[in-house]
Amino acid sequence: MFTSDMRESKQLCVGLPLVDAAELEALIRWSYSGSLSLSWGNVFEITSTALQLQFQSALSMCFRFLEQEIDVHFCLDVVSFAEAYGMLDLQEIANDFVLRHFQNVATTPKFQDLPVEKLRKYLKSNSLSVPSEIVVFNAVLAWIQACPTQRKELTEELMKNIYFPLMTFKEFKEVKKAKLWTENNMEDLYFTVLDNFCSYNDAPWTLCRVYKPKDTVILVGGDQLSSDLSCRIPSQSLWFVNSLRNYTGIVKNVEWKLLGEMPTIPRLGHEVAVLAGKLYVVGGQYYPGRVFVLNLACRYDPLQNSWEPLAEMQRKRCNFAMVVQDHMLYVIGGDTDAETNLDSVECYCPKTDSWSFAQPLDMTLSCHAATMLDDKIFISGGYHCRDQCLTSMFMYHTDRAPTYLAEMSQPRAYHCMEALNGHIYVAGGVTTNVNMTSDQLACEFYNPVTDTWCAFTTLHIPHVGAASVVLEGKFYVLGGYCNESYKETRLVHRYDPTTHYWQNMGKMPGPNNDTRACLLQLPAHLRH
Repeated sequence: MFTSDMRESKQLCVGLPLVDAAELEALIRWSYSGSLSLSWGNVFEITSTALQLQFQSALSMCFRFLEQEIDVHFCLDVVSFAEAYGMLDLQEIANDFVLRHFQNVATTPKFQDLPVEKLRKYLKSNSLSVPSEIVVFNAVLAWIQACPTQRKELTEELMKNIYFPLMTFKEFKEVKKAKLWTENNMEDLYFTVLDNFCSYNDAPWTLCRVYKPKDTVILVGGDQLSSDLSCRIPSQSLWFVNSLRNYTGIVKNVEWKLLGEMPTIPRLGHEVAVLAGKLYVVGGQYYPGRVFVLNLACRYDPLQNSWEPLAEMQRKRCNFAMVVQDHMLYVIGGDTDAETNLDSVECYCPKTDSWSFAQPLDMTLSCHAATMLDDKIFISGGYHCRDQCLTSMFMYHTDRAPTYLAEMSQPRAYHCMEALNGHIYVAGGVTTNVNMTSDQLACEFYNPVTDTWCAFTTLHIPHVGAASVVLEGKFYVLGGYCNESYKETRLVHRYDPTTHYWQNMGKMPGPNNDTRACLLQLPAHLRH
């Protein structure tokens, strides 16, 4: 304004009638100090002023705050603000947050002020994530009771968005006890709802609430169990979770769809990772009549729906761990044949399509687990030799010896490990005791602040060699087998740290032993 030919550039005094002094002062201070103190008490006003003045650097900081600090108390404010200013990306992020945290958002006072058009949109969305239909009923009930005189006439319409047959009898008792029916002379509507609840007997598997997560769980490779190794046929298939489905009562299921196949050798005992939105598949083994360990790597681009081969690893390896750090892939330890464990670590650079050796481990290791937390690499358990599982937990450093941490309460290998809510959770696998190998059902999580382990809810069934992911705040353990009976575990279990329960989420789609999983964002046309 002051450096162009606009008229203000020639005026001695320029009025800014719609700019508040406090917000202008904050932006001027930001210009000189680079410090902008943001809170939910001022972020909307400062963002509005920065938009008016086209102050891009301050705007970027405001948008970062709105995206990263969004919570259940202010998400609806962010939705309204983004709609008012036409910020489509921010609006999508805020609406997605509301839908994923609907149960908690619905208990806030601001939810009761929602316009009915927005409430309808949320109730009808396939992205609405709720553990039970009673949550939806209670949300609608609270919204109506916040302004009963004006809203009771909308009751019948809104009740049509609640899937009453999906409730348990215990949950429907809550519906029956609601004062809504008697206080507003809606006994006839209640009996309509009761008939709807009882209608599940007609077609219990045709009615479900479909929820489509924003991120997609991808399953890669794996095989079916067989005592004869020459009969084991690893898979080339990629499956993905298109939706999660709630049926009658507490029944839940995963809707799997086939994404395609790897163009290279089928495999198990491999690893997968996502870097810059692309899926990497590395190493593993297959059985062309004998065990054959691979050093192959390939990459899948979901936007192009295409594969490309990558440079081969320096060493053939399976039963290793792989993580992403600083835009590089690190493959850690593993087996190179039936007898030899590795202590080597290799690093892959996507820019140069090349592998190089990194800081080695201080012992050979295989069938261990690794995950990232706060940009640090944590490694637990596994085999140092073929006879004994380890209880160890350590941080791997790319430039120096590892830092050993508190040990797990029990040894384990072939297990799952994921970072969730600032902690590290381990589940499944096998354990050893006096040279006896048995299924490990006990689960525990690690607190990096206190360097301690704590037990959490035990698994119902074994998951040895299972895949795992964290999807929207829940820990998924997928497939595997039972070491003692040598039978496949064809189920998916999900742990919710807020309820402390493992839920049965249905069955695996195909090969489920030594398969691997990750989260990948797929284009909409691939999910139809």
